[in-house]
Amino acid sequence: MNTSPKRAWTDTDNLWVELADGRTLGVPLVWFPRLLAATPQQLADYELSARGIHWDALDEDLSIEGLLAGQGDLTHRRRQVA
Repeated sequence: MNTSPKRAWTDTDNLWVELADGRTLGVPLVWFPRLLAATPQQLADYELSARGIHWDALDEDLSIEGLLAGQGDLTHRRRQVA
């Protein structure tokens, strides 16, 4: 199955990624604080690779593998919950 991204876009709440295999993946922008705080122009300025999406101006890289696994921003350690 080819999970390479074909295109990406955002609405007010989500990042949407169309995959080469025909699926469309939606993930909440709140998972990615840099994307959530970005301007529409910054969000539209991305590059696709075979394995993910890169926003140079935002210093943000997302892997399709991570999105499919339900992973959000891993740059900050999550707090343990009791």
